[in-house]
Amino acid sequence: MSDFYINLFLDAEKLEKIEAAGLAGQVMEIDGKKLLQVGMTKKDKKKLIKGFEGLTFDANDACVLPEKGNNILMDIILEVKSLDVMKFAIIKLYNPLAGRDVFGRGSGGR
Repeated sequence: MSDFYINLFLDAEKLEKIEAAGLAGQVMEIDGKKLLQVGMTKKDKKKLIKGFEGLTFDANDACVLPEKGNNILMDIILEVKSLDVMKFAIIKLYNPLAGRDVFGRGSGGR
């Protein structure tokens, strides 16, 4: 069991794709909304907080990614047909150089 989660809320179209991928058994329902919960580590959480400004976690240690991140994660889940994707997905979701100048640290400002 993971310590932290990403909640991926599913509309009818996404739910259909998840069912077609054979992941219907992984769908949960919270407050009448269908969703997938993708587990992640504390290290993944730190990277996502750095990568997505304003990302917050609820009392259950779950967050909802912005639309772009949601779409990337959903595509990976559908491709792999598993919810155990964070080791690969974090590479796609987290860009450590985002927002940094090309002449970053160590270049002497050249």
